[in-house]
Amino acid sequence: MILTTKARYAVMAVLEISDDSTGQPLSLLTISQRQKISLSYLEQIFSHLKKSGIVSSVKGPGGGYILEKKRDEITVAQIVKAIGEPIKMTRCKTEKKGCVNVGVKCKTHHLWHGLENRIYDYLDSISLQNL
Repeated sequence: MILTTKARYAVMAVLEISDDSTGQPLSLLTISQRQKISLSYLEQIFSHLKKSGIVSSVKGPGGGYILEKKRDEITVAQIVKAIGEPIKMTRCKTEKKGCVNVGVKCKTHHLWHGLENRIYDYLDSISLQNL
């Protein structure tokens, strides 16, 4: 199974914002230090999260990132999808190209694709509030 480091780090970083008790915007530097994630890597991640409406940025002194929605309205699946790197169980590049040859799916394609859907369903059932 392929769940990228970027997706895992995104979940960790958003959870860090969610769990911060100050109610103030959280800087990427603070998240970087708490979670031991590279600051430049977090900048890439938060660009995607902001575009997807999961977080918003606050400029100026004391600025940083806050959740765009309530904790119970943001799921782990939404965060993973926001990063743009899907969970993959098959070798397929796309549904149309196939797994082994152009236009031919491997014999277990539907099995693994079904598992991908189940994983997303599971992750979609878990909100930041649940974590």
